[in-house]
Amino acid sequence: MKKSLIALAFGTFGLGIAEYVMMGILPYLAESFGISIPEAGHFITAYAIGVCVGAPLLVLVSRKWPMKRMLFLLMGIFTAANALMSVCPTEGRGAFWMMMVLRFIAGLPHGAYFGVSSIVADRLSNGEKSTFAVAIMCAGMSVANMIGNPLCTLITASLTWRYVFAFSTLCGVVTLAAVARWIPYVSPLPEHSLKDEFVFLKDLAPWLLIFATLLGNGGVFCWYSYISPLLTDVSGIAPKYISLMMVLAGAGMVIGNLSGGKLGDKFGPGHTGRALQYGMLAFLLLTFFFGQYPWVSIPLMVLTTGCLFGVSSPQQLLILRYSRNGQLMGGAMVQIAFNLGNALGSWCGGLPIEAGLSYKYPALVGCAFVVLGIICYTIFCSRYEPRA
Repeated sequence: MKKSLIALAFGTFGLGIAEYVMMGILPYLAESFGISIPEAGHFITAYAIGVCVGAPLLVLVSRKWPMKRMLFLLMGIFTAANALMSVCPTEGRGAFWMMMVLRFIAGLPHGAYFGVSSIVADRLSNGEKSTFAVAIMCAGMSVANMIGNPLCTLITASLTWRYVFAFSTLCGVVTLAAVARWIPYVSPLPEHSLKDEFVFLKDLAPWLLIFATLLGNGGVFCWYSYISPLLTDVSGIAPKYISLMMVLAGAGMVIGNLSGGKLGDKFGPGHTGRALQYGMLAFLLLTFFFGQYPWVSIPLMVLTTGCLFGVSSPQQLLILRYSRNGQLMGGAMVQIAFNLGNALGSWCGGLPIEAGLSYKYPALVGCAFVVLGIICYTIFCSRYEPRA
């Protein structure tokens, strides 16, 4: 395995912790800042907005730079923002807004980093096993969910949430060092006008991929956003085992991510993405009907999170291939679609719960999302990837 791909994976590991750890440490932040948990949830929203704003903004600012220089810029912003969060004051309303701004800044490089890293991974693979190369780059995100985030939650419970952001800062520093040492010079993309950066959006293919990403990811997050109460209230699993359940869910993400890369190179990324979304649909349906049995719901959880991350590298590679003159923008837009899917799925998944229904029903709402995602993939495969 090339060290250059490991260097890129260090970055996605840090980004994975920054994005997802907030869900586990939210009560501690709320207590520290003297705010309610729903108000502390705005820290999650601030990061997501940063991703959506920063992805196109940073790509447009630095699109003419060599890839390595772009990686330095993106990871430098991430590292600085996390370092400041680790020492952010907590007294007064001004402290709350300072943390909000820093979370927004920390999210700015997220989407652009994935876009740049996907191009670098694709180029360094020299066209051979390119989907798997992108999967290695994305692996840091899944490892963060399996090990990093449960560990950071434990550290927060035992010590303080400040160490979590200090750890994210360390991840950024390690990534900068690894990029400096292991990433070779990668030339900029061919120079185009600002208008040409968006010309690929005139084609149908990228829109099908963007909506397939948003809908598939959103469908899983309808269910995953409420996985803890599902496991405790429906499956009857003791709350003390939830941390272990999250580790198992993270293990599914790691295995799914690497498997998706292998399958994408063998069968084609489009067909692989569609097949994995069929898997999402089947597992969410089974969760709805059999979620009350822990010996069923736990394996289904692992399989569903595996499918969620299994589609990541095929989708990331496909958007690069179908983003004519705008690969950086296309790669960043997939990350926007991921984050919008997270937000939309979480909101829609909560609607049946607010109506007084069981925690099984978010999985059923998720099925409707995934069906629409499968339709997008089917149209894409019939037009652009006809052979399995």
